[in-house]
Amino acid sequence: MLEKVRKYRRDLHQIPELELVLPKTKQYILQALDGLDCQIESPIESAVVAYFDNQKPTTIAFRSDMDALPVKEMTEVPFKSGHEGCMHACGHDGHMALLLGFAQELNTFYKELSCNVLLIFQPGEESPGGAKLLCQQGILEKYKVKEIYGTHLWPFLPAGQIATIPGPMMARSSEVNIDIFGKTSHAAKYKEGIDALEIGARYLLDLYQMESQIDPKYARLLRFGRIESGTVRNVVSDHCHLEGTMRSLDEDIYQYLKEQLYSCAKAYQEARFEFSISEGYPVVFNDKKLVRKVHTILDSLSILDTHEMISEDFSWYQQYVPGVFFFLGTGTNIPLHNSHFDFDEEILLQGIQAYIQIAKNA
Repeated sequence: MLEKVRKYRRDLHQIPELELVLPKTKQYILQALDGLDCQIESPIESAVVAYFDNQKPTTIAFRSDMDALPVKEMTEVPFKSGHEGCMHACGHDGHMALLLGFAQELNTFYKELSCNVLLIFQPGEESPGGAKLLCQQGILEKYKVKEIYGTHLWPFLPAGQIATIPGPMMARSSEVNIDIFGKTSHAAKYKEGIDALEIGARYLLDLYQMESQIDPKYARLLRFGRIESGTVRNVVSDHCHLEGTMRSLDEDIYQYLKEQLYSCAKAYQEARFEFSISEGYPVVFNDKKLVRKVHTILDSLSILDTHEMISEDFSWYQQYVPGVFFFLGTGTNIPLHNSHFDFDEEILLQGIQAYIQIAKNA
């Protein structure tokens, strides 16, 4: 099995594609599933779902994401990305290889199970959120899914270790874009203008001060990574653009942060503000009963000490059915989204065995 899974991963690593349009990746998945005793469907472009119908009233689902990142690969592995400027720098090639390996095993024993099994290969996890699109197509209802599982490679756990946490695991997130419009003038007569750059700087510090005053027990953040303003050094800027991210594990805190974006702007009525806040992804919230159940099934399962403030669109499935999301350790400490991201495919066997045990005890 290791050689087969290693081949899956390395083949897929060479053909990274972005967002929702993944023709080569989809074709590879279809070829790998060819000959298995499952029904294949593509509810949205590039998605593949494989249904192992055991004629049972309910189904459990397992999900893998498929898309890559616009990252230039800096590794020197022989299976390096063949698409310049695009790389599987977040482990989705490993996720697909894991699920394909599980599919091969599942094909040999699924008729012994007390349920049906649905495998979901999903595009657009990084952007724009393929999980929601699949949920809106009604696949969970169509296949009578009662629970769902997913896994993400995690560099900061020992190689092969599987871990999760009951309740909130990963943050709700939204992208925040803010445009501030003022009035231009020569810097020598700056009082005749409305300095959008100054207002943007003051407003940014207001937001940071507001966020820092929230009770530390509430995990949240509001940070801006990009600010752009002005044209030349001696002209008052009439436009300032800010780009940031807003995250929280608590819905009330999230809404409070969102309200404060507008409220803090009222102090600068001389300027005009425009806001664009994406819907983003919900909190990854692991069903506590399912976590307890899985913990009894998997002796080696670890329980994490804390949540993470990154986000994952697996959370959309959990809006519809109970689910559990796992981290699978790579042991490398190479961060996700890094141009040097890599791992030993042998760890994927731990994920496959975990899925086998979950399916057999569903």
